[in-house]
Amino acid sequence: MARQEAGGFANRKEKETMSRRMKQILFILGATVIVAIALGSLGIAYAGGVRGLGLLGVWFFTTCGVVVVLAQLIPAGILLSSWIGTAFGSFRKSEMPARAV
Repeated sequence: MARQEAGGFANRKEKETMSRRMKQILFILGATVIVAIALGSLGIAYAGGVRGLGLLGVWFFTTCGVVVVLAQLIPAGILLSSWIGTAFGSFRKSEMPARAV
């Protein structure tokens, strides 16, 4: 245990292995989410009566649209929480917030 660095890893190779392992896990999770979205949109398009080559177009369009919307949720959540914190926080940290009596 005396050899361990601040990061908790014995050497650089072990740290790189953990990083590579984390990348693999994140890739598998991302691929699983995209495949689930793709299968869901394929089922919706097929149930809606789209057949033939149009099914492929609707499936691709819906899948990409859902992925783009999900990718925008994280920055939107960060902006919303910052806005709420700014709107309800006091401008000066030493100042007590005003309250209605």
